[in-house]
Amino acid sequence: MSLDGRALELATRHATLRAKLDAQRVELARHAWPVEKALDGADKVRNGVDWLKAHPEVVVAVTATVVVVSPRRAWRWSKRGYMLWRGWQSLRVALLGKS
Repeated sequence: MSLDGRALELATRHATLRAKLDAQRVELARHAWPVEKALDGADKVRNGVDWLKAHPEVVVAVTATVVVVSPRRAWRWSKRGYMLWRGWQSLRVALLGKS
């Protein structure tokens, strides 16, 4: 086989592999969209938490307003929040072994 024939064979093989790779990329993107949507939602939650961490005065103002307007509701929600936080801590310890 001549040098030109080998180069042509390699170019053809390269083009075939490239087309196969492109088809696999399209297929992967088609199958990955549910995961992408879930991760987008998680990113939005994380961004919201980051914003709240950067603006603690908003959390304090909302909490104070709820306590003043409806103390019983505030107490109920604080108990629920505490239970949720304790559950999260227990789950974290069970899954990650961290305290």
